[in-house]
Amino acid sequence: MELQANNPALKSWIEYGPDTDFPIQNLPFGTGRKQGQSARAFTAIGDFVVDLAVLFEAGMLADCGLPAENLFERATLNDFISLGRGVGRKVRNRLSALLSADHAELRDNEALRSKAISAMSEVEMLMPVQVGDYTDFYSSIEHATNVGTMFRDPDNALLPNWKWLPVGYHGRASSIVVSGTPVHRPLGQTKAPDAAEPSFGPSQRVDFELEMAFITCTPNALGQRIKPADAEEHIFGMVLFNDWSARDMQVWEYVPLGPFLAKNFASSVSPWIVTLDALEPFRVAGPEQNPAPMPYLKTEGAHNFDIHLEVGIAPQGSEEKTVCRSNFKYMYWSMAQQLAHHTVNGCNINAGDMYGSGTISGPTPDSYGSMLEIAWKGTKPVPMPDGSERKFILDNDTVIMRGYCKNDQVRIGFGEVRSQLLPATDY
Repeated sequence: MELQANNPALKSWIEYGPDTDFPIQNLPFGTGRKQGQSARAFTAIGDFVVDLAVLFEAGMLADCGLPAENLFERATLNDFISLGRGVGRKVRNRLSALLSADHAELRDNEALRSKAISAMSEVEMLMPVQVGDYTDFYSSIEHATNVGTMFRDPDNALLPNWKWLPVGYHGRASSIVVSGTPVHRPLGQTKAPDAAEPSFGPSQRVDFELEMAFITCTPNALGQRIKPADAEEHIFGMVLFNDWSARDMQVWEYVPLGPFLAKNFASSVSPWIVTLDALEPFRVAGPEQNPAPMPYLKTEGAHNFDIHLEVGIAPQGSEEKTVCRSNFKYMYWSMAQQLAHHTVNGCNINAGDMYGSGTISGPTPDSYGSMLEIAWKGTKPVPMPDGSERKFILDNDTVIMRGYCKNDQVRIGFGEVRSQLLPATDY
């Protein structure tokens, strides 16, 4: 199906500036709640949201392959995206037509327009999907090399399996929260290098991890694998992802089974799912893979995306300091390869499942995707605008992640994921 919604020449009758994350060529999907209303699905354009449940009831989304039941009146998008990328593509194309400058159907229907369109500031955004299962990968070669250099032998920073398969682990879905939800400093065991035994208390090394996550739509049956060539048809879209980490707890607990309390206390996501269709103009080739992937991981064509990413830290009462500028294109293993590997053993996936990319670090210190790397294990503190320094995240700091794609014709953004770290609860 042609991606009419991607036409860079399209203009909307809704006004917005050139630096918006949400031009008519984006049209992401999310869920939210206006005061006095039930939760429902929206799309975003400029500084406004469009109520998809209202458009459905008005018959504006007919012929899009949707069932008779209004799936947009629900608090999550799971049932909608389970219909597959094809239906999502039809709905996005239809929304693009309705919002185009030369299309009068919604533009000139004042009564419907007043019901369907609201300022974005009037809507409390919610988790866009109910996450059934969550997998976190470890697919940035720069990040893996940095961590291996810090904690192991710099000459053997990557473990032997790293270039052969997309390393990952199954995380905790229940603690994934939407942007704006505060996160408490976790409690757990840590052990200082010179201590005879571990101690218990709040983590002293809480860190962010700059990641993105993809969300699956069409399931596969148990026992049936997804091939790399087909993988992207199972991926509805992407969100920004802050995979909070407690480094001091992690280094003590991760042997032999991997991350646990150091990771499962919270991960934060942006509320808008940007579709893979909207990202199509920004495809790029990934890094050269050497050794060549095994046949079940081999892909043809470009499967990475040129997504500019940045992270800011705002101490309480102070202005924000940008501490990282990176790019999703640095990922060694693509989403198609990650999903192919995830299912090669017959593992089944479901609509709404979420898959973190792993920390996205670039080749230079200003592009490192975690404080562990930026401050290099605490040896290079980062100055803040208020005169303080950061080795890791302090209580009441707010971490802000943003992402966007841009070429000479259009800019497609993800909004932001913003999270404040609160003190640990009583213990």
